[in-house]
Amino acid sequence: MTTVTLKGNPVQLEGSAPHAGDKAPDFLLVDQHLANHNLSEFNGKKILISIVPSLDTPTCALSTQKFNQAISSRKDVQVLVVSADLPFAQKRMCDTDHIENILTLSMMRSKDFAKDYGVLITSGPLAGLATRAIFVLDDTGTIIYRELVEEISKEPDYDKALEALFS
Repeated sequence: MTTVTLKGNPVQLEGSAPHAGDKAPDFLLVDQHLANHNLSEFNGKKILISIVPSLDTPTCALSTQKFNQAISSRKDVQVLVVSADLPFAQKRMCDTDHIENILTLSMMRSKDFAKDYGVLITSGPLAGLATRAIFVLDDTGTIIYRELVEEISKEPDYDKALEALFS
């Protein structure tokens, strides 16, 4: 079991995060229109998966805004932002913050995604949500970069994640 921290306090994660070189686990996630999505829909594109606890927090909203801006002129990549938020809350945040270049996806129908990616928080006040992590996949669905952010309240390393996505 992996441990990260929340404001310095340890929290446990369920599952084992896949590593660079592994095939990314498939998933079933829900978009703002309540439609299901899985990984195979994005075959042929490089993908950045930004996993956040909730878009209704400043750090999660900020990272979503930064990734949205970073890919604004790129049609050859896809950014997915995954959280436990309901799709309605995700839509409200995207409308408010003019998020137009990424796809927000909810774990509302299953926590399997969080378990398969090793990010499901099982202890502490955020139990049941996902910890902050980044996975970048090549156009065949192989992980080429991963960051499990050690302190949930901190931002990911944008430069490294975007370098992997754009290389």
